[in-house]
Amino acid sequence: MNDNDLLEQSLDSMVFCAVDVETTGLNAISNRVIEIGMVKMQRGEIIDRFGSLVNPGCRIPPFITQLTGIDDDEVDGAPFFEEIIDQISDFMDGTILVGHNLQFDLGFLRQEYFRAGRERFVPITVCTLKIARRLFPFLKSRSLGPLAQHLRLHTDTLHRALEDAELTAHVLYKEIEILRQQENMSIARDVVNYQFGLKVPAVVQMAKPALVSSAATVPDAPGVYYFLNKKSQIVYIGKAKSLKQRLRSYVSPTVKGKQKKIVKNAETLRIQQTNTELTACLLESELIKLIDPKMNIQLKSYRDKYFLQVDNSHRFPIITIAKDFFFDGNDYFGLFLNKRKAEEIFDIINKIFALRECSEKEFKKGKTCFLHEIERCTGACENMDEEAYSSELTRVFEFMSGKNQFALDRLLKKMRKYSDELRFEKAQEVKELVQLVLAQIQKSSLLEEPVNRANVLFEVIYNNVQVDYILLVQGKVYVNNYILNADRNFDRALQEYFEGSMSVDQKPDAEDLEKTKTLLNWVIRNRHQVNVFYLKNYKTRMDLERRLSHSLKSKSNISEIVISLETVLE
Repeated sequence: MNDNDLLEQSLDSMVFCAVDVETTGLNAISNRVIEIGMVKMQRGEIIDRFGSLVNPGCRIPPFITQLTGIDDDEVDGAPFFEEIIDQISDFMDGTILVGHNLQFDLGFLRQEYFRAGRERFVPITVCTLKIARRLFPFLKSRSLGPLAQHLRLHTDTLHRALEDAELTAHVLYKEIEILRQQENMSIARDVVNYQFGLKVPAVVQMAKPALVSSAATVPDAPGVYYFLNKKSQIVYIGKAKSLKQRLRSYVSPTVKGKQKKIVKNAETLRIQQTNTELTACLLESELIKLIDPKMNIQLKSYRDKYFLQVDNSHRFPIITIAKDFFFDGNDYFGLFLNKRKAEEIFDIINKIFALRECSEKEFKKGKTCFLHEIERCTGACENMDEEAYSSELTRVFEFMSGKNQFALDRLLKKMRKYSDELRFEKAQEVKELVQLVLAQIQKSSLLEEPVNRANVLFEVIYNNVQVDYILLVQGKVYVNNYILNADRNFDRALQEYFEGSMSVDQKPDAEDLEKTKTLLNWVIRNRHQVNVFYLKNYKTRMDLERRLSHSLKSKSNISEIVISLETVLE
């Protein structure tokens, strides 16, 4: 059965396959599957089940064992993924794959299929989390447990694959029942489209022949692309990891939405190839601000930036959310994508670590508050124990650099305590906090030190051949062989750092902060493509260059461009 036939099946006849995997960590490239659970559901009934432990070929971290109950001994005699891959494929055949936050499970499955030498794993999918975000925007938490409780489903043993898969299947059925009533849905395609906000089939729209011809010749490489109108004015700028794949979508016969509007206004297409996706991101952001294309909406202005500030001027520092950073003796962690992300990490820190949250006025009263009673503060206002407070602050710094084992151990100990006391609601709250820690800190931590102290060289490698070097020093960003900001000389900045002649009175400007935000958040999502070098660990530039995989003087592919920057800006 082809994909189109599958999507046209009625919801009553369609078989959905819910899947869940337990893993050794969060990164699909460096971690492995340790358990897989799948259930088939039709008309709201479970019709088949498949579950198996999986030998990951590596040690299982202690906190994963504490979270799932799966240890090394349990998987020692289990099959390797490639030994059960045919059973998994047969079980999924002819179904639509379902998961809660399915991108996580899908990422691991694709990597396991890749390691087993199989074709790219590209099933038709439905994510119950994406549907829940549209159906229940008012819910405080849409993770599997709270969502199931909202839908009046029984939750028991979460964090085991088969049980989670079965619960996910029941969540999907409840969602489908709501969609049938509210949206009059009847076929599988309706549900698949709903998760992406699509309600009607795309209208056929053919691109102009000149655009089709241009798109057919672009390279399969990262870069920036420009759509120009009849007057040769740039109406839209975008970036792509693969220019070839991205631009093909614009000239597709079924182009829709914003892409359709761009194609309608465009007459010609030009591109700017870069070494890596990261420099394409940096270039796109800066060019949009310079050129101000009428069809670009995002990236036209410098938005607020958010940091977590540690006030080192006080014997017992507090942490606050700041919108800028200075070289003022305080420490700053960030940059966060938005205020909500900063608030999430701020909230996690307050709930895990025993730092004071009181105002200076309250602190000077010298009396402990409720937070000290519930072990969320060391009580520094009363005991003046600088050593204990400093130790807690050190743990926060470690946590912000991605070392979360202490935090997890503290939370798991608290969760067991609540369970032993039969305080199950509190135990569930702590479990959700554990999930947040596992999910958020990996998305928010990269540097081993606060951003104001970080002097770092990033080596970004694409396809093991092309490379970009980006320098973050004293809050300013320098990109090797960058076509903009000629005054920002990468080579000179690196040399001045090792000579100790770099000016220390220049505050990072708005473009520096924008680039830093783009840089850090891209690197967090693509850690496997990046090597990070802390300049303080090298005595000379020569010592540093010996550790690099490519020469800093290597030519950049940015010079091999289809259209020059001067032509773009004229």
